[in-house]
Amino acid sequence: MTWISKLTTTFGLVLLAHSCYSAQEFSTFQSYRLSGTSQTAPAALPIDITIETVAALLIASLGLVLGTQQLKPIQWHVWAGKIEREGPGGAKNADDETVKDFVGNPFRFLETRPGFVDIRRQRKTFGDWVREGGSAK
Repeated sequence: MTWISKLTTTFGLVLLAHSCYSAQEFSTFQSYRLSGTSQTAPAALPIDITIETVAALLIASLGLVLGTQQLKPIQWHVWAGKIEREGPGGAKNADDETVKDFVGNPFRFLETRPGFVDIRRQRKTFGDWVREGGSAK
């Protein structure tokens, strides 16, 4: 995460902690106030605490979103082409560092594997070999 996203996330979490503390203090004061009287209905949470809580959640969420990596393409062949064109520079995380498990083209194994076996061609070759006498050359 970059320092801007860390700062934004930290600010949002501090604001959230403050709003939680304010809500707890309000409920404590309400219960203390109601203990000496015959009232049973506590007052609703003040609007400023509610607004602070919502704002804190939005700010913390914004900080977390700012710190995420760029999304990789959904299609693997697009991502593999980018990696082949740009090399290790194409696989960077949010801190602009090369990903530790960078291996290059993720399809290298698929491109170098042997092809599928053609059973009909092998059967025809075997049949031709048997018709010719079946002896080793």
